Amino acid sequence: MATGTWQAPPAQPGPTEVLPELEIPEPGTQRRLTVFFRWLLLIPQFIVVWALSVIAVPVVIVGWFGALVLGRLPDPVENYLAGYVRYDTRVRADAMLLVDRYPPFAWEPADYPVRVDLRPGPLNRLAVFFRLILMIPAAVVEALLASGWYVAALVIWIVVLVLGRMPRPLFEATAATLRFMTRFSAYALMLTSGYPKRLFGDESLPPLEKPRSATRPLLLSGGGKALLVIFLVLGLFSGLSGSFGNYSDDDSTQLRGRAADATARATQAADATAANPLTAGSRP
Repeated sequence: MATGTWQAPPAQPGPTEVLPELEIPEPGTQRRLTVFFRWLLLIPQFIVVWALSVIAVPVVIVGWFGALVLGRLPDPVENYLAGYVRYDTRVRADAMLLVDRYPPFAWEPADYPVRVDLRPGPLNRLAVFFRLILMIPAAVVEALLASGWYVAALVIWIVVLVLGRMPRPLFEATAATLRFMTRFSAYALMLTSGYPKRLFGDESLPPLEKPRSATRPLLLSGGGKALLVIFLVLGLFSGLSGSFGNYSDDDSTQLRGRAADATARATQAADATAANPLTAGSRP
């Protein structure tokens, strides 16, 4: 008869939160001619990103059902969505003037300086089921950041055009914005179970012996953090002004409609008076 003590089986490890990492080299000099025509030159890339995003919609729907069943994305879905996020990030980095090198029309370029470290893995099925709800707070922050940066884009473009480089605080804030956008996309597309976080840098993490790039780890100065706050505030005011503008347009439309109705009634009354001047004054 066995006399060994029964032991419970070891607990299965849950999904590990691995946040996507963005690697961008140190800001250097940029050619003013390419800065001047940057967004015009990127039009072909914008078209490619749009086409890839259209394909990504049915792919992510299939991936959502697959993740509910398998507890992770199916490999073909995972490969496509990861490639899409990396491609989109490379184009955004060039558009946001973080690098002065045209992104290649390649799925996995070997020598491009902008890299995204994505490590898809197991997913919590409950978090997958409620993903659209869970991502709302991060979506709000991402929308404010993106809107605020694009509001300031003209000023940023002029600064880089005049100086021939992006100042370090502006580089830090722009890189932090792009990294949060990438992390949000990866979370929304179920490429990671890690919720987007550490917008204001990696100071809370243990220091690395040797940084891998200018953004890994991403350490923000006081100026970089201040610019991030400015982006958030600009995004907030942009959203509020848009909402107020829509409200004002709706209110103006209603007032014009009421004025038109009043004018029509006055015209009808005048016509009635002209047709029968003896009885028009006796009507209630």
